[in-house]
Parts: sequence; structure tokens; C-alpha cells
Amino acid sequence: MEIPFHKPYITDEEITGVVNAIRSGWLTMGPRTIEFENRFAGYVESEHAVSMNSCTACLHLALRAIGLREGDEVIVPAMTFTATSEVISYFNARPVFADVETGTSNIDLNRLERHFTEKTKAIIPVHFGGQPCDMDEILDMARAHGAHVIEDAAHALPAWYRYRKVGSLGDITCFSFYATKTLCTGEGGMAVTDNGQWAEAMRVLRLHGISRDAWKRYAKNGTWRYEVIAAGCKYNMTDVQAALGLAQLAKLEWMWQARREIADRYDEAFGGMEELITPFVKPDRQSAWHLYSLKLNLETLQIGRDRFIDELSKRGIGASVHFIPLYRHPYYRNKYGCGLHEYPASEWVFGRIISLPIYPGMMEEEVSGVIEVVTHLARKFKR
Repeated sequence: MEIPFHKPYITDEEITGVVNAIRSGWLTMGPRTIEFENRFAGYVESEHAVSMNSCTACLHLALRAIGLREGDEVIVPAMTFTATSEVISYFNARPVFADVETGTSNIDLNRLERHFTEKTKAIIPVHFGGQPCDMDEILDMARAHGAHVIEDAAHALPAWYRYRKVGSLGDITCFSFYATKTLCTGEGGMAVTDNGQWAEAMRVLRLHGISRDAWKRYAKNGTWRYEVIAAGCKYNMTDVQAALGLAQLAKLEWMWQARREIADRYDEAFGGMEELITPFVKPDRQSAWHLYSLKLNLETLQIGRDRFIDELSKRGIGASVHFIPLYRHPYYRNKYGCGLHEYPASEWVFGRIISLPIYPGMMEEEVSGVIEVVTHLARKFKR
């Protein structure tokens, strides 16, 4: 049995929505995009939602909105995808890597304070795998240093922190709708905020810096006249993508429940095995379960993480690693001179972590198949 690492959950609702968008004749940003923004803002309990063509674009324009400048510093976790950090380089600003917790892979509060300086403009906490970071403490720490909090919530839809939804916590929160994410539009993202000035700035900047409602130029009551008021980007979403998003948003919590049930099955199967370490979720929050990241107890095994993944692949199980720490990549290592010894927790996690398949639409026999293979390998290669 071949079980892919991920498969988008697409049904007739998404297909019908996309077909209707195409038949409408409005393919780029239009009324469906605005409807998607409004519904999304209502869902995450935020005042404003600004759609874009990626979460990376959202992070970039969020940093522009808060006024990041050359020479500023932004704190990010050492274990995240490069997009979190690369957007900082767009400004000739400096990413500052903070180590993570071994249990959650989220940024470690005990290691965070030391990274704040007079140059710190913002912190970008990443909700790893869908579990919210310690947001109250992060917000308090940032406020004490005069810094903004921009959440990288690419994994965290939907997720709850102390009975509040991710999207209603930080200054600006950025979501991803990439093909593998919990809400999929193929490519896409959304930045949400309660700050109307920042939201307006991002709306203008996402479409060439043209004054608001530029997308209406070719609508019935639009006008050919427009004004460029800033040096912007081409980051807008399309109505075809938004049609996918609207259909996915309608079933978002059902898809979350499906992933959570798979996570519960994995926890039950792997929790009693000394060779395996199941994901740790803190009691005052709910994970989106975008990832199920199992860790290997290497001290009890004869093989390492890479070999374990190879053995999974030989048996038809797709798996991945989230993430190769930023400081290990040549670009960051050469530019900032990062050393492995500076991030002991990230190194510990990286050497052990494996992301297993977890997505709505997984059949019972597929979940059982993953469990069977993982437990078989753990026992086969036990010391």
C-alpha cells in the first residue's frame, strides 16, 4: 500500500466553486476574493483580512506595514521554514535565531529574552505543526522592548490558545493556503490584524501600490483612472483561488477534527513505546494538527532518523522532516556565522523528528498501515 505524505482534501464543493468562478468571467482578484477575506476575518475573529498569493508575501508586507528598516533585527525560531526568515533579508535587516523547546519545537521563552536588543523591531513566533506558541508571555516580552509580534501561523488554522483563536492574538497574523496546508487554495495566504492602518497599507502594497480598490478598475462601475501611491508588489490572490478557499473554509473544523482523530490514533499506538516520542501539546491550547511530528528515541534504536525514513519509504509510507534548522543552510551559515553549538535544542529535535501522514480523507486502513509500519520498524531496530 502506497500512502503519500499528504493529499489535499478536494471534493465537489471546491470543484463547483472553481468552475463557477471561471464561468463568471472574473478570474483574477474580484468579488469572491473580497467575500473570502470577509468570511475569513469573521472566522478568526479579526477586524481585517488581506489575501495574498502566499504566506511569504503576507510576512513581507506585514514587515513593511510595521516599518521594518535596514539594520533592524527580527527574532525568529531557529527551526522554521526559510520563508519566515528570508522576508527579513528583503529589508537588509537581520534575522536573529532563537532556540526552541524540545517538546513543542516552538520558540523557547527561557532563551528568548537574551535576543532582544535596542535594534529589535519585531518577533515572528512560528506555531510549529499547528500548536500555538506561548503568546501571552511573548506579547508581554515584546511590549516591554517596544517590539511588534507578527505570527507565522502557516500551520495553525484552526488553532486555539487559552480559548482564543490564532488570528486574534498578535499584531499581525499570517496564514498559508499552500497545497499541503490545512486550508488549501493551491498557493495563497492571508494576513489578519485589528489595526486598520496596517491593513490598508497591505491592501495597497499587494497590488502595485495602487490606491485602494484597484481591482475594481474593470468592474461595471470602475474607472480607468488610478494612482500609484507606493512602490508595491504583485501579491494579490485570484477569484479562482478564493473559490477554493471559500469551499475549504466551510468545512475547516470538520477537516481539523479528522486530523485530530488521526493524531489520537497515533498517540494511542506510539505512546507506550520507549523507542518513540509522541508530540507534546500544552494543556491550555488546541493544535491544528497540520503536522504529526514523531521523534525517535535514538538511545534505544540501532538506526538514525534518516535511515528510519528510508525504511518507511521502502514500505510505501511517505514521510518528511520539519524542519532543517535555518542555521544549517549555507546561506544563513555563511552570512551570519551560526554555529551548531548555539542551538542545542534545535539540534536535538532535528536529529530525531519525522512528520507522518495526517490529512482528511486518510482511510482507516491507511492510518492502520502507518501505525503498523512505524511500530514494526521501531521494534525491528530496537537496541
